[in-house]
Amino acid sequence: MSEMLTAKEMQSLLQVDRSTIYRMAESGRLPAIKVGKQWRFPSDRVETWFQTQMTVQAFPFDGEITAQDSNKKHDLASLLPLECIQLIQGTFAELLDVMLVVTDLDGNPITQPSHACGLFEAISEVPQALQKCIQSWREMAIAIELEPQFGRSHLGLLCARAMIPIGSELKGMVVAGCVAPRDWPPSSAQIEQMAAEFGVDSGILESHLDDVHHLNAEQRQKVLDTLQRIANIVAHIVYERKTLVGRLAAIADLTTL
Repeated sequence: MSEMLTAKEMQSLLQVDRSTIYRMAESGRLPAIKVGKQWRFPSDRVETWFQTQMTVQAFPFDGEITAQDSNKKHDLASLLPLECIQLIQGTFAELLDVMLVVTDLDGNPITQPSHACGLFEAISEVPQALQKCIQSWREMAIAIELEPQFGRSHLGLLCARAMIPIGSELKGMVVAGCVAPRDWPPSSAQIEQMAAEFGVDSGILESHLDDVHHLNAEQRQKVLDTLQRIANIVAHIVYERKTLVGRLAAIADLTTL
């Protein structure tokens, strides 16, 4: 028979007040059994509940990534509840009218890009072109910038990044992109040069030149002002997740006593 945890023990594990524990038990949000007037919590079901809360499912990126890149990607991906991050990322991308993606420090995407422009979607279907984008993101990671700033990507569009701090380490970036610079669209000669560099037909580039995000100066500044806040939200979620994992380990220890 499963060991029964008390409300006090659950309060200690979840770090919430006892009334919250009772409300969660009453509403069925927490596995619980009422014994007389007292709530008791089966440790095995609580452990399963914790595991359900902490389930992480990485989103595969629709592009060619090497096995070495994949192993690196999971360093940050293993820390993130990616479905939650994807929803948050998508909401901010729509509000700011930019493409957003979370990458590791090597530029490898961890989330699916949100609100990507048509030009990016078109070239990302070509492995060589996608690797050029990843190279741009990798270069952004090593740039010495204390605050997010827009710079040109290999595609000629504006990108900015904010670093994701996990404890004392930088683990990844939130990248904003697909923003047209003031001198957009590029000239015919520039289009031919980009087509050769990305390994795509120049006609693909020409047909999607208008499928980019056009922001005025105020909108671009809003993106820069918001980007680090998004990265900090991601970092905070990682911290909370690691805390919950620690509590799950505490439950496991209780079940072995």
